[in-house]
Amino acid sequence: MAASASGRDVWRALGRARLIEQVGTDPDRLGRLLAAVDRRFPVGTTLSVCVQVATVLPILADGPAEILHRVRAGIDTIALAATDIGSGSDLTALRTEVRLGDDGIDLTGDKRWITNATTADAFLVLARHKAGRHFSSFTWVLVPASAPGVTVTPADTPLFEGSGVGHISFDHVCSGQVIGRPGRGLATFARHIGTERLAGGLWSVALCRRVLADTLERLSTRSYGENTLWHLDSVRQRFAECLVRLRQLDALTRTVGSRIDTTTAALVKAAAASTVDHVLAECAHLQGADGFAADGVQHLRAQAGLFGVGGGVTEVVLSTVADDALSLLRGMDPECSPGLG
Repeated sequence: MAASASGRDVWRALGRARLIEQVGTDPDRLGRLLAAVDRRFPVGTTLSVCVQVATVLPILADGPAEILHRVRAGIDTIALAATDIGSGSDLTALRTEVRLGDDGIDLTGDKRWITNATTADAFLVLARHKAGRHFSSFTWVLVPASAPGVTVTPADTPLFEGSGVGHISFDHVCSGQVIGRPGRGLATFARHIGTERLAGGLWSVALCRRVLADTLERLSTRSYGENTLWHLDSVRQRFAECLVRLRQLDALTRTVGSRIDTTTAALVKAAAASTVDHVLAECAHLQGADGFAADGVQHLRAQAGLFGVGGGVTEVVLSTVADDALSLLRGMDPECSPGLG
């Protein structure tokens, strides 16, 4: 498959090979899958796959079996439409509204910067079914992309090739169905946010590892005096700092594994954003002018900003970490170990 393949094309190929079904939410398999996709395809394509395997599929597990089967088989591509205009990470402030009745649904609202928007067969939409910011005011609905009242506009950005990122408007859309129980939208999302953030951490490890390997090769072959740039202590130290941060993130994702909860998910999310930002900034500096090539590390660095924004901005997830500060500190205290009595 060509490196320029879209997220939809890659998703279909993964489904035909039964790789989506085999991965599930197992951290090791998930990490290997994302690393394999990251090696061969652009950031946007990997993003397209990551959102579906880590978030869409777990939520769809509460829906009809036939829909879940089609997505796992790669037949259908589903866009996760959670972020509203203006609300960003504050999902309780979203304004997209769905009216639930005996005769079906009536969905109205706008979703922004949605991955797979332009390529999806259907949208998994988080909408409010009653007023207020209460946790129980929100519901997931699955809406066909071809439904009357649906309008999709590609996002005006040169970034995220292959992701199908765009904006979606729903104007009294009556085609679709509720996924899960009404009022359980945010609860379901919260239950699976750990898998999404762990997937982001696993992907960020693969991305940083790939960029560091490429940077090391460039430094080792570029002449400087009688040796290469790699023989400069200042260069080696900057590179080593990146390695230290990457190993710390890798260790965190391995330690968390399948036992991830809200706080550890926030730890992984914040650590991934910080590590990617530092590693790519350093690699961009170390690669010099070569980093400004069309597909160079500077272009990659701009796209990698999504690790600090998508799925919750860093400041929000750090607040989650701070909320559980005492418990985290106690967990690192040997005297608090259950085995010591």
